[in-house]
Formats: sequence, C-alpha cells, structure tokens
Amino acid sequence: MTRYLTDLLPGVGGTIRGEIEDFRVEELPLYPTCGSGEHLYVTVEKRGLTTFDLLRHLASALGVRERDIGYAGLKDARALTRQTVSLTGVSAEQVEALAIPGVQILAANRHRNKLRLGHLAGNRFVIRIRGVDVNAGERALDILHVLADLGVPNRFGAQRYGVFGTSHRIGRAILRQDFSQAAQLIVGDPATIDHPGWRQAATAFAAGDLQGTLATLPPRCRDERTLVHALIAGKSPRDAVLRLPRKLLRLYLSAYQSSLFDRLLEMRLASMNLLWPGDLAYKHVNGACFTVVDATAEQPRADNFEISPTAPLFGHKVTLATGHAGLLESALLEKEGITLRDFRLDPPLDMAGERRPLRVPLAAATAEQQGDTLLLAFELPSGSYATTVLDEVMKVATSTLPTGSEDEDP
Repeated sequence: MTRYLTDLLPGVGGTIRGEIEDFRVEELPLYPTCGSGEHLYVTVEKRGLTTFDLLRHLASALGVRERDIGYAGLKDARALTRQTVSLTGVSAEQVEALAIPGVQILAANRHRNKLRLGHLAGNRFVIRIRGVDVNAGERALDILHVLADLGVPNRFGAQRYGVFGTSHRIGRAILRQDFSQAAQLIVGDPATIDHPGWRQAATAFAAGDLQGTLATLPPRCRDERTLVHALIAGKSPRDAVLRLPRKLLRLYLSAYQSSLFDRLLEMRLASMNLLWPGDLAYKHVNGACFTVVDATAEQPRADNFEISPTAPLFGHKVTLATGHAGLLESALLEKEGITLRDFRLDPPLDMAGERRPLRVPLAAATAEQQGDTLLLAFELPSGSYATTVLDEVMKVATSTLPTGSEDEDP
C-alpha cells in the first residue's frame, strides 16, 4: 500500500487514462542554442511514439546513425510530448521537410555541442484528471501547497519497474549472478500475463520446454525470443541473458538501483526535509554533495530548499552516508546480500552509482477545476516523475498511468 507525504489530506481520485492530450509534457532546456555550430537542435512534438521510436524514424529518414542523435530525456508514447534532439550532417531544410506520422517539427537551431542525456532543466506537465467531484480543486491546491513547501518525494515508483513490475528483480538476479532466475523473470510469470500466446510460452518455459516456448512467443517479444534461441543453441543461462541488448540489461540493473533508493526514501518519508548528522546533502543549485556535520546549523538551508538529504543509487563508486543515515544504507545492502563491489561489472554494465536527493522542488503548480475535470500544471527537475505528484494529488493507483517520461538510466 502506497504511503503519501500528504496522508492527512484526502485525494481527488479520478482518472487520466483518457485521451493522449490529457497528458502533456514539455522539456525545459538547460541552456539556449547559440545559433551556430555543427549540431542542429530540433524541437519536435510527438504522439504515439517513444523517444527511441522517434530516433529510429529520424535516422531512417535522414540517413544518419541512430547513435549519433543526441537527446536530453526519454519520453513515452502515451502522452503528447515536446522534446529536443540534436543532429549532425543535416540541414534545417531537410528536417523541416520531413513527414513522419505522429511527429511535428517545431523548431531547428544550431548549437556547438551534442545534446546529451540529462541536459535539460526539467519538464513542465499539464495533466487533465477526469471524473473528480465538486471539491477537487480545493483539495488539490491544499496538497500542492504542502508539496511546494516540503518538496515532492523523489521516488521512481512503479512505472520504473516495467509492465509486470519485475524489472528490478531481473536486475537483482543479474547482479547476484543468478542468470537462471533472470531468464525466467524475463520470459515472464504466466500468472501475470494476459496475452494467451505469451502466457502459454511462459508456462512452457517454466516447464523447461524451450521449443514450445519459441513456438508460442508472440513475434513482438524480440528480446525474449533472442534469449530462448540462445538457450536452444546450447548457451548457458548467463551467456543467453548477456546476449540481450546492453541498453536493456542496464535498464534492469538501474531498476534495481531505483528500487533500493525507493525503499530508503520510504524509511525517511516523514522527515525527508530534515537533515541528520552524517547525511550527504544535495545542493540543488549545482548537484554537488557534502557531508552534514552540524545538522542544526544546516537545517535553515534545507528549509529554504537550498539543500536536501540524499540516498544512494548504489554502485561501486558511491559514497555512503555516516551516522544513522549510513546505518540504514548499510543495513539495506546487508539485507539484500550484496556489497558495493558487486556493482563493478564488465564495462558495458558497470554501475558506478550516485547520490540522489530524497525530495525535489515543485514549481509553477496550479489546479483549475472545470466541472468534473481537474487541470493540473507543474514543473519538476530533470530525472523526477510526474507520477510522484499524481500519487499525492489523486491517491489512487497510478502504476498504469502514462508518465510522459520513460525509464532513465542513472
């Protein structure tokens, strides 16, 4: 059961599982383009496409390599999203002449460097919640005021863990070198799969029938089919799992990092705005961290939202807190049966780790009620999720709601 920072304030309920236009997200750039340089920054509005879909279409239409296209953030297909990508070797006229279904070119400007993941200040969300009652606007504003004062819990949430909620478990199995369990989780648990063919395939896989698995897996299950083909060819579970795309494997591992962070956040939810001696505090102005020696002296800076306590995205290079916060972090590692050294993997999968603030600021938040519809608008920093705000405002299960942002690899 989800715990809320605003547990004492009733939610508005409702649903956002309506039209794509009910969920809008727009990237807030980290810096303006300078007007010259070899990189063409292209701002697009897309619907029905993930960021990776967009990159594939652009690469194919323009004759460039997909890996050479830069992007600052990931946006999913279940929203109307505006984001910027960077291209080289193409002209603005070529881009403006493109006709890609679901994509509208909004602007094209020159800049000197390639756009890279994380090069955005944040995202602005405009979300329409349908089916709310007459007092929803007032309740939403009360909740937004608390979030603006104390901060938004910086959790990743259920959308980080995949359709079946198992991505973090796959990452844990890979980290612990239990590749048989990882393979089973990747193919899926028959009890959680609605698709008849996929469910039959998962049942066959659990029974050790690889040919039966391959015969019934839907064609769209490309990664699962790659895994099963490798096992049929005599590869070990380890080799079969590691044949999957590195991007996917890193996604599993980062989902595990995220799940551990979320557990630490839950432990400190009621006091996530308070500094403890030994905390590693995050400076919101530049992302730097420092050790809190005198918590009482530093607390006014936290009250002004200059700094916030952090928890780790565990990795072999991450620094752990000391004091009580450090005890929580070390105890979680011990409970999981892992050490920081376990995150030192072969270079493509190596997980260095970092510190992440327990809370993030909420900006430009408004709530406007129109009959049984509530229109929310707010801004969040890069790397945080709109569902964290929706969870607090709606207080209904949002694990299947569109986030406007795909999983990002820390």
